[in-house]
Amino acid sequence: MVRYYNDATNYRLRDKRKIAAWLRDVATMEGYTLGDVNYIFCSSERHLEINKQFLGHDYFTDIITFDYSDRKGERVVAGDVFIDVETVRDNARIYGTRFIDEMHRVVVHGVLHLCGQKDKTPSAERQMHRKEDKYLAVLKAMSNEQ
Repeated sequence: MVRYYNDATNYRLRDKRKIAAWLRDVATMEGYTLGDVNYIFCSSERHLEINKQFLGHDYFTDIITFDYSDRKGERVVAGDVFIDVETVRDNARIYGTRFIDEMHRVVVHGVLHLCGQKDKTPSAERQMHRKEDKYLAVLKAMSNEQ
């Protein structure tokens, strides 16, 4: 089950049910079942606190994923995904994309991490980006069907 929360921000993701269905499809296409995934939308300040406290990183980032998945046994992905709404907005400007498109990219990025996709090397980062693009196209197709 996908749940959405806010922490020090008023941001509200639109089409939550459609996004949850999309994320279930993404997990399935990656060979997993979507378990409990919590999306927590945060301010930059709150996100930085989490980054410092739990990861020892003193910098801003758009997403922090805490993975509670069982990828070997039941193949169920689960976790908490913290998204810095302000950094996503800044990145949309930097990359010349719409905010909602960048937000969807970050949302699926979190599920891909839960499915085991890494992004710390240039090769893994390119693979992550290809998967994000693939699944963003799936979301767009879902939207066109309605």
